[in-house]
Amino acid sequence: MAIPRSTLAASALALTAALVAASCGSLAFTAANLPAHFGDFERRADLAYGSLERQTLDVYVPDGARDRPIIMFWYGGGWENGSKADYRFVGATLAKAGYVVVLPDYRLYPEVKFPAFVDDGAAALAWVAQHAREIGGDPQRLYLAGHSAGAHLAAMLAYDPARLERVGLRREVVRGFIGLSGPYALDPNSDILNAIFAAPYRLSDWQPAQLAAAGAPPALLLHGEDDTTVDVSHARRMAEKLQSVGVPVTLRTYPGRGHRDTVAAFAGLAPRKLPVLEEIRRFVGE
Repeated sequence: MAIPRSTLAASALALTAALVAASCGSLAFTAANLPAHFGDFERRADLAYGSLERQTLDVYVPDGARDRPIIMFWYGGGWENGSKADYRFVGATLAKAGYVVVLPDYRLYPEVKFPAFVDDGAAALAWVAQHAREIGGDPQRLYLAGHSAGAHLAAMLAYDPARLERVGLRREVVRGFIGLSGPYALDPNSDILNAIFAAPYRLSDWQPAQLAAAGAPPALLLHGEDDTTVDVSHARRMAEKLQSVGVPVTLRTYPGRGHRDTVAAFAGLAPRKLPVLEEIRRFVGE
């Protein structure tokens, strides 16, 4: 007897989402992404926003999408690792919720250092702003999101308008910022980080918590209180800075939860899943 595709998808989610919550290894990604091949959306893969190998993006378009909010999501990986293909479950989950979703790749260390990967993000954002209607989105409702290093990248774009100006965009193009477990007050404390973030640049160049100013887009910050990779103090400091300049910010911290729990929530039927999607729905709706 053939098993319905919907049953296979649900079973895969129930069986594997816990793996994603526990680990970001290849097995967990493979398992979490199995159900991401199913759903009422179209995945348009490897669209070029630049001329280099890692300057491509995937777009997830809900069936019949027109003038939908757009969420651009950048993955983490310590600026050294990661691939948009590993995060199909994020794109699929958000597309099923009705959003047009864009997952860009970007160049990594040691190929590049700061600010090259942020410049890649700006180029991807410029591509999306130009093609928003073509992919079923509303260019007036464009949200930047990310997890970990990806949250840092997205925040740099949301709160450094000079970087957007260099690709022909005004800061008003960004409707809001959604940060999951991001290092917004990054102070390099390892050989690798000191190599990635180095002179002639300074803390004030790469800390979104210093860049935020009045008139910047509102933020939704989600962070586990037991995060041992990026301390929750980063989210609190970012929230304090936004509040101090009059920018609306919603901060949600989760006791007993770690670094990966915020992104694992997109995997579906994860045990003890955080209400990340619900928070995003509320934020975008507002």
